[in-house]
Amino acid sequence: MNEQKNVNIKPIGDRILVAQATQEEITASGIILPASSEKEKKAQGKIVAIGTGEEIKKLNLKVGDTVVFGKYAGEEIEVDKQEYKILNVSKTKDESDILAVIE
Repeated sequence: MNEQKNVNIKPIGDRILVAQATQEEITASGIILPASSEKEKKAQGKIVAIGTGEEIKKLNLKVGDTVVFGKYAGEEIEVDKQEYKILNVSKTKDESDILAVIE
């Protein structure tokens, strides 16, 4: 997974911002081909920003944790050519249309 630069996206409530991992392709001879945007992304990634919700505190989530999530979970966004997922960690569905603030 690529190292993340400073992220200026602040998730709201019980949401986290995750930089998704991409699958590397390894040829039969052992050559690792670099990940590209056309390849399928893994359903895991590194937390790069967190909201201030109670559920996040209960789960003890922090920036830098690697998490696994459902393949179709969350909302995908792209900022500065980096793709992210915004995931809701609350047990109840948050119907708010506002997911995060871009600073």
